[in-house]
Amino acid sequence: MFRAVVNMGQFVPGNSCIHLLDPRIKMICVVVAAVVVFLVSNWQGFLLLTTVVFVAMGLTGIGIWTFLRGLLAIWILLLFTLFFNAWLTPGEVLFQAGFFQVTIEGLLRGSRIFLQLTLLVLVVFMLTLTTSPLNLTAGLESILSPFRPIGVPAHELAMMMTVALRFVPTLMSEAERITKAQRSRGAGFGAGGMLSRVKGLIPLFVPLFAGAILRAEELAVAMDARCYRGGVNRTRMKDLVLAARDYVALLLVVVLLGLVLWDKFWR
Repeated sequence: MFRAVVNMGQFVPGNSCIHLLDPRIKMICVVVAAVVVFLVSNWQGFLLLTTVVFVAMGLTGIGIWTFLRGLLAIWILLLFTLFFNAWLTPGEVLFQAGFFQVTIEGLLRGSRIFLQLTLLVLVVFMLTLTTSPLNLTAGLESILSPFRPIGVPAHELAMMMTVALRFVPTLMSEAERITKAQRSRGAGFGAGGMLSRVKGLIPLFVPLFAGAILRAEELAVAMDARCYRGGVNRTRMKDLVLAARDYVALLLVVVLLGLVLWDKFWR
């Protein structure tokens, strides 16, 4: 149940061209890709965007199946999105059984949203799988640093978001371990009706949240023992410097954004 979620937030070391990109460029590319995903309005655009995303996943050297396996974590959300759009969107009826009906317009709309969410999740996975926590923090802090004069704590925000992101695979691994332990004691997480299933999750959530609080306390003690005081007078061993590959990657995503904008507004 939880094995697929472990990929989210984990870093896979590598020397691919995607790994070597500056973390700031990768974050900007993710934001631009998210805008492009929601601007695409036809199937030709989706085909182009899907091709670009899969080519980029192949360039990471991690393996496309690793990315696709991560989608299993949100398969219920994706299916519900497709189901309710196909059911509740008015239009020409394709299939009907009692009060339930599927319209052509609903099926097309649900498929579009399904693809948008899928591509967006894959792009975010690409960022977390190819960027180390240290680089994520450095990149996010560098992006937020221009806002320091107006009181934005750039380093603290970057550290907080990075720690929260990296806690996800840890919590999912812990959830899988607790699930196996509870099942070995006879707990049934998938038996009975909806109310019984919800009640059956209580033995999972209580130790999971207790363990999360304990891990957070241990992390705070470890940071305090190392005299961590936020971003005050902190320096880095390696400064972030843009290379030629970073400018090429940025140019490619800008060209992709330009093509989508042209197709949507000026074609």
